[in-house]
Amino acid sequence: MAFIFAGCSLLGLQAQTEGVLLDTVEVRLPWPQNLQARLDTLTQDPLFERSQLGLLVYDLTADSVLYHHGEKQTLRPASTMKLLTAITALDRLGASYQFRTSLRYSGTVEDSVLVGDLFCVGGMDPMFDTIDMNAFVESVLGLGVKTIRGRLVAVTSFKEETLLGEGWCWDDDNPQLTPLLISRKDEFMSRFVEMLRAAGIEVDAPCTTGDLPKESLTICTRSHTLRQILLPMMKDSDNLYAESVFFQAASTISSRSATAAHGRQAVKEVLGKAGVKDIQYRIADGSGLSLYNYVTPELMVKLLIYAYRHRGIYMELFPTLPVAGQDGTLKKRMVKSVANGRVRAKTGTVTGVTTLAGYCTSSNGHILTFSIMNQGVLKIADGRNFQDQVCEIMSDPNRYGSD
Repeated sequence: MAFIFAGCSLLGLQAQTEGVLLDTVEVRLPWPQNLQARLDTLTQDPLFERSQLGLLVYDLTADSVLYHHGEKQTLRPASTMKLLTAITALDRLGASYQFRTSLRYSGTVEDSVLVGDLFCVGGMDPMFDTIDMNAFVESVLGLGVKTIRGRLVAVTSFKEETLLGEGWCWDDDNPQLTPLLISRKDEFMSRFVEMLRAAGIEVDAPCTTGDLPKESLTICTRSHTLRQILLPMMKDSDNLYAESVFFQAASTISSRSATAAHGRQAVKEVLGKAGVKDIQYRIADGSGLSLYNYVTPELMVKLLIYAYRHRGIYMELFPTLPVAGQDGTLKKRMVKSVANGRVRAKTGTVTGVTTLAGYCTSSNGHILTFSIMNQGVLKIADGRNFQDQVCEIMSDPNRYGSD
């Protein structure tokens, strides 16, 4: 009897030889040939006659490449760029690193009057909200201040003045990249004045920008950790959070104002540690909004391997990744698939591009890491459907269809 394997790992075959009907025969390919055969069939889809595909699957348990297809192509990562940002920040800063916003003052308090200046020092904390601002107001009251005569100074020297990223589309819902935000909005100083007055403090002081004098004193600091910020950044693919993390990593390169160029250098250095050599890529921002970002599946997988092998990074990164069929940007995908709960991965979408990269626990217990990059896909659903099928095959190469 001749068996014909058409890229499948499990075949029910019926054959008739000399008029004798043979029973159905179940044929299994061993690991990893079963996975490879099914992916070979999947990559023959007509979708790839009109679009680009980059795919790499790596077995972390066996320390070997399982499957590759166009893995050296430079493609747009979309929001999987956030993986580079997150891993860079965890490597350089650690999960306990704090994003700080401080209130400082100079001058003296005489008869409940602050004769001097209040300085709002921005550290680009995207989680700073009304509760944090109320703490600022309470700290002013705690000084016994009822009137402010001087200036309210916004200190925004943490980062460069540019408020938008390189290569961002003008008609996107772009975040404002300022070091002083409240509830995601560039309204910090006006809201501060409003809340001071609502607390009964007379504000006889103009709002301005300036530098922080050395003799100023801290009266309140509010902060959030990188660990806190990574969760919504990755689960919900929050662009503001990603850019904030990008500039925190940038601040490790220079003691001056952090710039996007510093952020790119920080990412480049971590990629070097991950063994990325002789691979062409271009980093523009930290969120993946930019159309100037270009990476390869090979680069992405090398970085994911690096994270896996450095447990301090992996143990912080892994819980932040969306879980297939359960939460984050994967909540509605692979719900009825064998991949449900087995895949944790970052999604990415911009016009014509859909990507997915992360980790998968296969049914045989092997831990896999992968990167799938679809570009030139006019119907994003087509690319996502392909990615979901890849995840299903990685999760259990011997299982077909949904539950």
